[in-house]
Amino acid sequence: MKTPVQTKLQQAIAAGRFALTLEIGPPQSPNPEPLRKKAEIIKGLADGYNVTDNQTAVVRMSSIAASKIILEMGLEPVMQMVCRDRNRIAMQSDLLGASALGLKNVLALSGDHQKASAAGKLKGHPGAKNVYDIDSIQLIATIKGLRDEAKQEGGDAIAEPAPFFIGAAWTPLGTPRNFRVLRLAKKIAAGADFIQTQAVYDVPAFAAQVAKARDMGLTDKAAILAGIIVPRSAGMLSYMDRQVPGVEVPAELIARMKQAKDAKAEGIKVTVELIQAVRAIPGVKGVHLQAIEAEELLPEIVKAAGLSPQDR
Repeated sequence: MKTPVQTKLQQAIAAGRFALTLEIGPPQSPNPEPLRKKAEIIKGLADGYNVTDNQTAVVRMSSIAASKIILEMGLEPVMQMVCRDRNRIAMQSDLLGASALGLKNVLALSGDHQKASAAGKLKGHPGAKNVYDIDSIQLIATIKGLRDEAKQEGGDAIAEPAPFFIGAAWTPLGTPRNFRVLRLAKKIAAGADFIQTQAVYDVPAFAAQVAKARDMGLTDKAAILAGIIVPRSAGMLSYMDRQVPGVEVPAELIARMKQAKDAKAEGIKVTVELIQAVRAIPGVKGVHLQAIEAEELLPEIVKAAGLSPQDR
């Protein structure tokens, strides 16, 4: 029996509103003020706020601690949890602790490879050992077990259910492409309630994958939120097209950003157009926006796209 969970994100989706989640990255510091400053910029805009879990395999403030901080500020966090860094014992312990702190949305992820930091300016920990005791599909099932059966992955009972609204990621344009819809089906069967996708720039290709998911009945079982990363330069788009698995950027979009006199303004315009385009795709229930250390752009984008709370 499914344990009832009440979150703002869940309620928005259930009500048929076009859901909006925004991303907020914890600092590489024990000082919470940078996190609070980001949160103040985007507070009140979205139904949920993704708090990343050591993204790009770089050590940052824990997603649980950062989620609790923004929760106390009145933002509803979507706590990310990756399989890279913990075994199933540690993950379930953290999940119980997160539930005790009032965190109710969780996004289960595999996690960036520990060598991902090498692509940026940070040294990271490329020699760190991957854990991957369980994968993201198994993690989803584990969270579902804690919620619906009050039972640990190993079979032992817990005193009461841990109510979570369970999210998963989807890379619809990854290779092999046909496998991607099947993997989405596995995540939904394991217990995913909502899905956030890899960044979408090739809308027709994305729409074709959503159509396959819709034909399989998957869009009726879990809410798909299209991921969009705000482009800030042609170089950024070119890098993602070449280096980020599952991201395909049309050449004309890269050229458009390259020719723009004001890359910032053009990036905002492109983002709004992408939001409007994915919103028109049957089966897409919302968007997940990422500005990546440029949160100040989000209020303008949200307003221009008609996604302000009063407009949804």
